[in-house]
Amino acid sequence: MPALAPPSPGPTSPSRTLLTATLADAPLRRALDASDNAVVMTNSSKRVVYVNEGFTRLFGYQPAEVLGKLLSEVLLGPHSDPDLLESIRGNVLTQGSFHGDTLLYSKAGQPRWVSLVINASDESSGGPGGSISILTDITLTKMHEVLQTHVLEGMVNELPLHELMALVCREVERIAPEVTATILAVDAQGRLHPLAAPSLPASISRALDGLAIGPTAGSCGTAAFRNEPVVVTDMATDPLWADYWELFAPSGMRACWSSPIRDHRGQPIGTFAFYFREPRAPDALHQRLVDVCLHLCALAIERDSTHQRIHQLAFFDVLTGLPNRALFRSSAERALGDLRRGNHTGALLFLDLDRFKQVNDTQGHAAGDALLSEVAQRLTQGLRARDLIARLSGDEFVLLLSECTTEQAVQSAHRVLHDIAQPLDIFGQTHVPHASLGIAMFPNDGDTIDTLLRHADQAMHQAKSDHRHSLQLFSAEMNRRAQERASLERALQQALSDRSLMLHYQPQVLSSSPGTLHGVEALARWNHPQWGMVPPSQFIPVAEDAGLIHELTLWLLDEACRQLAAWRAAGRDVPYVAVNLSGRSFHRPEFAQEISDALQRHGVRASDVLLEITESVMMDARPVTLQNIEALHHQGFKLSLDDFGTGYSSLSYLHRLPISELKLDMAFVQDLTTSATARALTVSVLSIAHSLGMVVVAEGVETTGQQQWLQAHGCPVMQGYLFGKPLPPDEIEAWLCAQAPRPYRLLG
Repeated sequence: MPALAPPSPGPTSPSRTLLTATLADAPLRRALDASDNAVVMTNSSKRVVYVNEGFTRLFGYQPAEVLGKLLSEVLLGPHSDPDLLESIRGNVLTQGSFHGDTLLYSKAGQPRWVSLVINASDESSGGPGGSISILTDITLTKMHEVLQTHVLEGMVNELPLHELMALVCREVERIAPEVTATILAVDAQGRLHPLAAPSLPASISRALDGLAIGPTAGSCGTAAFRNEPVVVTDMATDPLWADYWELFAPSGMRACWSSPIRDHRGQPIGTFAFYFREPRAPDALHQRLVDVCLHLCALAIERDSTHQRIHQLAFFDVLTGLPNRALFRSSAERALGDLRRGNHTGALLFLDLDRFKQVNDTQGHAAGDALLSEVAQRLTQGLRARDLIARLSGDEFVLLLSECTTEQAVQSAHRVLHDIAQPLDIFGQTHVPHASLGIAMFPNDGDTIDTLLRHADQAMHQAKSDHRHSLQLFSAEMNRRAQERASLERALQQALSDRSLMLHYQPQVLSSSPGTLHGVEALARWNHPQWGMVPPSQFIPVAEDAGLIHELTLWLLDEACRQLAAWRAAGRDVPYVAVNLSGRSFHRPEFAQEISDALQRHGVRASDVLLEITESVMMDARPVTLQNIEALHHQGFKLSLDDFGTGYSSLSYLHRLPISELKLDMAFVQDLTTSATARALTVSVLSIAHSLGMVVVAEGVETTGQQQWLQAHGCPVMQGYLFGKPLPPDEIEAWLCAQAPRPYRLLG
């Protein structure tokens, strides 16, 4: 019967004499005592009749303390397997032996994992009539096995870091009951945060949270500061604990050994500590436990940190720290579900900064980033716990206000606009940011987050177009216009693909001889099969918003060059064609080459095409824009500045850039006969142009009074309905034929 089995009635074995004689053999006895394994013999009554010195070394019992006793009375403890005895009994009865791993306890109460081998020893073969047991210490092996298995399983199962570290502490405390284990994290600012301290009072954990590491910050704070283990054998007297002993004294802890948990670079990211209830130093078992746990803790903490970084990158905006579109969508869907179940209303606020691009263009992207970060902070202020916020992209932000009426949404929107509009300093310059804001209400304006986002976006764009720095509530009419715009965008994209747009050409004539053609301006026209003529004022903005403007510009340039080549081949006297270029096209490094390629395809020279740019291009300080302008100048192109006087031109740019022509905006021309201001400004423009050797083209000339005034004040070229409206190519030819034959000349 097994050594650990309960006693059973029966007489004492008569083989005791034989056993005594056998063990009296000195060489055998010395061999058994020298073994690292514990050897135990029992008689037929399951009583211990022999233990070797290995047993004493492993469990701490002298032979006299166990002889005549049941081994189960001596070695079983609080965490031993309750089914162990039954398992041993069954195996020995059926197979004559037992082999397994189990948890036993030493005399000092320390747990010992052992590999237990029990073989029956009947009297007929000369044995004691009970069993012979061999116990091998596998505590270290089990330490690795139990801890690593449990911790790694926890990682695989995505156990939260706090739970994983609590598991480590509990397992350590099972292996070494005299120990109270704690695990603290060290953040980037050098502050401690409890990850697990299951056996310490919660008040201590709260007090430790946020504690700064330092040279005298207890065992843990000092270990992290020094990046080396710190052993304090008496917390009550050690100077490292002078500021913290009062906190720990009620807990009964007297000694502490803390070791830094290091990352793969060797930097401290946490601490692993053992507390003892009496002044003492750690022993070899504790060292073994720490060696195992430090590696596991480092692995778990770094893995969690990696997961957090991945999660941060995946779901949060890097610049502002706000949730991104993906996280906002998932959170918003849950929030809308709560509103739906509670029969509550909510509001989605869609916000876009006004003229944000100017900050990037004038001060650089670092200034733009600083502005976005500040706006994010201002938006976050005043939000309720149940509200959501996100940065969607660029300078677009959204807020979802739960349990919010329309009136409350408008009040909140006004507060948001007010908070944003407070002055702030960015790199020494004062800015007063403004924003446009759209509001869509749940569920009236949409019952899904996608619908609410779309409708709030539409309302925001309406606010921006109507009056910047304002807010707009979504309406059904607004949605109808948006749908029409979307249809227009799709149709325009198709028209560009089919090349079904057309060019009309408006004559530009000499003031001194209104029948003499100076040139023509190419103007895009779109005759839709269902909608009829779509005005440029309608489809040009759509092309800009939809990212089609560059494609439209290249088509216009190519078609104008083709038509000019056709006129020249037919002997028509068209001196040149003026083509309007999109400012956005100048942001493409290859744009100058694309223009040159278009001319080469049709055999047209640079002097045959006048390139019209707006004041925004002239003021654009981007290197790529300036490089394109310089390249075009070197290729022999002349540039015309369109709508001069209506924007924010700087006169310094007129002589710095290769501008050969100024086009006087029709707003001035229309008021020439009625406004002294218009006349004074026009005279100034003519004077500036003359002094710089530039040609002036007056746009929108519709009356003889305007014509006469311009002639009298030396405006060299005029363009307007008085001389001819934009005409298709064949009607331009007719216009040319209707004029008295005379040679043309190109000014400038």
